[in-house]
Amino acid sequence: MGHGGDVIAELTADHREVDELFRQFEAAPSGSEDRRRLVDALTIELVRHSVAEEEYLYPVAREHLEEGDALADKELAYHLRVEQLLNDLQQREAGDLDFDRMVLKLRTEVTAHVADEGHRLFTQLRNGVHPYVLEELGNKVRQAKMTAPTRPHPSAPSTRPANKLLAPGLGMVDRVRDYVSGRGH
Repeated sequence: MGHGGDVIAELTADHREVDELFRQFEAAPSGSEDRRRLVDALTIELVRHSVAEEEYLYPVAREHLEEGDALADKELAYHLRVEQLLNDLQQREAGDLDFDRMVLKLRTEVTAHVADEGHRLFTQLRNGVHPYVLEELGNKVRQAKMTAPTRPHPSAPSTRPANKLLAPGLGMVDRVRDYVSGRGH
């Protein structure tokens, strides 16, 4: 969950973890419980990652980058699409006819986001934000992921201040549900 380094290193490591989970999904037999478990792990990672970006990364982009508002708005729209997909996947079993198709759609969305974020947002952050700020942002993102929700909440607010107020409470409820159900273990 926490990798260390500045915010770009932290989020890039998250991207690699998610990519590995997608590879494991592809290798698991269709309709298997392993595929369900891997989608749960993907959901946990993607939701934590998104919440941390929404709480800390996008406000910094808005403040420090010339086109920060447009970049942040684009990323928030992507997050909403992914959260809706994750929410739909949570309602399905691995053997459902559309399960694999939905995971492929999720992978397509995530891959496009990662490429765009890496080429545009991360490059602009590296060039336009002081390294100390990026380091501190990495610490804040790691902290946010520890208390972030683990389940999709597409109707929850994605901008400050409401997201910072609600995310820890939703995260606590999600972690209790995960513990009771054994999800993510």
